[in-house]
Amino acid sequence: MTSRERVKRAVLFQKPDRIPWALPEKWGNDLMGVGCTQDPGWKPKVQTETKWEDEWGCIWEKFPGDKTMGQVKYSPLDDYSKLADYRFPDYENRQRYEAAKKAVQENKEEKFVLAGIPMSLIHRLEYLRGHEAGWMDAYVNPEQLDKLLDRICEINMAAIERFAEIGVDGVMSADDWGFQDRLMVKPEIWHQVWKSKYKKVYSFARSKGILTFLHSCGYIIDILGGLIEADLNVIQMDQQENMGVDRLSNLYGGKLCFWCPVDIQNTMINGTVEDVRRYARKLIDSFGKFNGGFIAKWYPSPDAVRHSWDKVNAMSETFVEYGSKFYKR
Repeated sequence: MTSRERVKRAVLFQKPDRIPWALPEKWGNDLMGVGCTQDPGWKPKVQTETKWEDEWGCIWEKFPGDKTMGQVKYSPLDDYSKLADYRFPDYENRQRYEAAKKAVQENKEEKFVLAGIPMSLIHRLEYLRGHEAGWMDAYVNPEQLDKLLDRICEINMAAIERFAEIGVDGVMSADDWGFQDRLMVKPEIWHQVWKSKYKKVYSFARSKGILTFLHSCGYIIDILGGLIEADLNVIQMDQQENMGVDRLSNLYGGKLCFWCPVDIQNTMINGTVEDVRRYARKLIDSFGKFNGGFIAKWYPSPDAVRHSWDKVNAMSETFVEYGSKFYKR
């Protein structure tokens, strides 16, 4: 079974030969990531080591030597009156997909090709509108917000159209919707405002034969049912303990594929090496028991989150050894 078929079978609950994984180089990876390059017709107005403009017109800043992504200090749509003259980035230009096209053509190992799209409905909204305005728009500017989100969705559908042309298998985006113990918005507001936007984009991707992946951290159990209804296939979550693995499995196992490492904020930091091994097996047992439903993962910046390599290797070894035998039992 090729990596592409293995991942697809896991996502669609069609019994792969083993658990798929995306682990450190020593252990292997069934997935391959691609993206689109910068719009060749756009040039940043600001570009220094500590201050730069992205192609949406947001200006970022960080301190010298800071290894984080920094913060948006200028939001181009801080007032909706600016929307009429605002220049959205062009994701239709086929030149932006040439590198991805070449990577797909050279995919000799037949890995599952996962393409990154700019489908960040809450974070991009924050960057464009400003943090406070982005979270308040659903309450004070619902009509303008609806139009802006629709435009972001259209951009993502254009990107999906181009990625479909070059033959990717899935699309990936990120929106962190949760605090540690609750959603960042009331669940009813999320369902009222954002669910239909995800549905618009994910249904379009599915119509092109493309599987849908979303990264979201925090306590997000209240929107998983809505994301399933919106045609999401895979949820990539780095935390599970704050919601409970058994609870997640009981509610959504067999309906949503989980792509996870051992919980990066709890067991991977506070647990012993044996705790990590047990947790890795539990993830496979809980989410993978539906003839699929689980993809193993590691957190690729272990030093940033205080993960020791003893634990990273113990997790990876368990995913590989236990995951290789899981569907043969």
